[in-house]
Amino acid sequence: MAARQASQAINTQDITDKSRRDLLLLLEAVRGKKNLVIERSLASIIGLFVKFSTLQEYGVDKLFFLENHNVDSSQRNIVFLVRGENAKIVRTVAENTRDLTEAEQIRLVRSESKIDHDFTVIWVPRRTLVSNLILEEHGVLGEANITDLALQFVPLEPDVLSLELEDCFSDLILRRDPTPIFAAARALMLLQKQYGLFPRILGKGDNAKKLADLLQRMRSEEDVNASSDPTNTYLTSFGLTPSATIENLIIIDREVDFPTALATQLTYEGLLDEVFGVSHNQTEVDSSILGGAPAPQPQSQTGGSTAPAAAATKRKVQLDSSDKLYPEIRDANFATIGPLLNRTAKRLQSDQQNIHKADQSLSDLKSFVSKLPSYQAESASLKTHTSLAEEITKLTKSDPFRRTLEIEQNLLIGSEGSTTHEQLEEVLARATPLPTVLRLLCLESTLSNGLRPRDFEHFKRLLLQAYGYQHLATLARLEKMGLFVAREANRGYLNPISGSAGQTATDWNSVRPRLQLWVDEVEEAEPRDVAFVFSGYAPLSVRLVQAVLQKGYLLNLVNPPRAGAAAAAAGPGANGSGWKGFEDVLARIKGATVDVVQKGNDADASQARKTLRGNKEGPKTSIVFFLGGVTFAEIAALRLVGKQLEAAGGGRKLIIGTTGLISGGRAVDVAIEKGVFGA
Repeated sequence: MAARQASQAINTQDITDKSRRDLLLLLEAVRGKKNLVIERSLASIIGLFVKFSTLQEYGVDKLFFLENHNVDSSQRNIVFLVRGENAKIVRTVAENTRDLTEAEQIRLVRSESKIDHDFTVIWVPRRTLVSNLILEEHGVLGEANITDLALQFVPLEPDVLSLELEDCFSDLILRRDPTPIFAAARALMLLQKQYGLFPRILGKGDNAKKLADLLQRMRSEEDVNASSDPTNTYLTSFGLTPSATIENLIIIDREVDFPTALATQLTYEGLLDEVFGVSHNQTEVDSSILGGAPAPQPQSQTGGSTAPAAAATKRKVQLDSSDKLYPEIRDANFATIGPLLNRTAKRLQSDQQNIHKADQSLSDLKSFVSKLPSYQAESASLKTHTSLAEEITKLTKSDPFRRTLEIEQNLLIGSEGSTTHEQLEEVLARATPLPTVLRLLCLESTLSNGLRPRDFEHFKRLLLQAYGYQHLATLARLEKMGLFVAREANRGYLNPISGSAGQTATDWNSVRPRLQLWVDEVEEAEPRDVAFVFSGYAPLSVRLVQAVLQKGYLLNLVNPPRAGAAAAAAGPGANGSGWKGFEDVLARIKGATVDVVQKGNDADASQARKTLRGNKEGPKTSIVFFLGGVTFAEIAALRLVGKQLEAAGGGRKLIIGTTGLISGGRAVDVAIEKGVFGA
């Protein structure tokens, strides 16, 4: 019962319903038939919470992407749904691109059509001053009705909330643009308004500190607004008392743990992302890979007839809880996927044999018919995932993959980077794809706080000679991001980073044993530790979460109790006190440490809330928010932590929040120069 209540502590379905309702109300406000012009990156996001058939019920005649003069002027009403914070979508784009801005689309339709059109622009997630200025420059500001859709968190799964900001990693790490921090603060503030203040805000990293400060500033602004409106003062104050269901917010700055993002994920879902790419719970796969596997039926789809012809060779596969089999296998280490699929196949084969029994009664037939849709869906899912697993297996058994993984494991275990340089040079000589090479070099650089200047210049020269001198720009971006840099004198690999530990660099030699970042014996089939997601490496980000929520377990892991000695408490009672017990190791990790306790302004309101809930403590939920992106491997590891917390009693629950999803390929792709000299 407690676990069921915990699952309802934060109902992500309510967030989905609100997003759908807000969008449909905006479309309903535009009377009559309308054409919807949507930014391509938003189409899949909208498809997560509303079907195209539902949009048609609200007057949408046709759907088009915002590109290539791709607007049909057959309808009088034309609605644009685009991101308001992305100036590239609004302003005139460079001559060498084929995309048109929405302002140009309006001018084009106005000049070529004989119909007097009504334009509506819906900015997502908010209307900005920059967007207004750009529309004014193009002379179309007065010709369009402008509104916004406050789309904040998008539930990818019941336990995963994402802002789905595609450029959040490059904004924060490369351009140092704080826009994702503001977007995250608005979304988290909305949760506080609904469920009450986060009683405690914990975090690690400079950007985490900025987000925590911004949340406190927004709370102060809410208090000021409440005091200036006497009609809402009591209700607003009551809403901003400490939450009865949320225990704490843990903010992890991606910049604190680059190695986890750069390493190759070894869970099934992680490898799907590494090989095919997963975006908005979908992946596109060549039809030849799936072979005879039937096309999956996604639950939500915007539809539309504007997809390019090349998409005919691709098939979209929906990857979420609507799949009968996927939730059971997505977080498993890929080494165990074969037995899992084989077990499912045998069970389905047994069910099929029972169907063909000649001595079945009418009640047996009736029972089978009722289960037939579920059986067919699971069979289709099994065929699809078997095909995908076979394709991934081809990669994991290849020599390049094994060599790359061996180098990664040696670096993660703590071997000195110089011992792998011969292997890295061999990888370069074999014309390995540039992203793979960059991931390995960046992994060594981040784990050793930079390469020795001589080695740094050596690998720069090899990269430029092998892949082209246009990648001078690539290397400059990686250096700016702090991913591939030369080691400074005070950041020696064997030096205890005198004075810089915890400020600008992480003392990995000290942190690795103190948080048990490497586990020699990993149980991949029945995992008991989060290290299973990388077959030995425990993500630093997840260990930081365990330092708050599983103190007893982590202390026992780092210092196993002697025979006959009592183990440290591992239950909920050992979870309080924030970072207590790990202050020393936190001081050796890059970035600021956040620990803020929030209390209600009105003691009477807090007492009233306590009285209303009958003095009973309900299930507690912890929100872990990744600022800059989270990997599927980290999600799998945190789900294991969540299961352990629920098993410990009290119905505790873990909700994962993020600005978006990240992988090593996406991280380095941000820096890679796409142009070629002479092209």
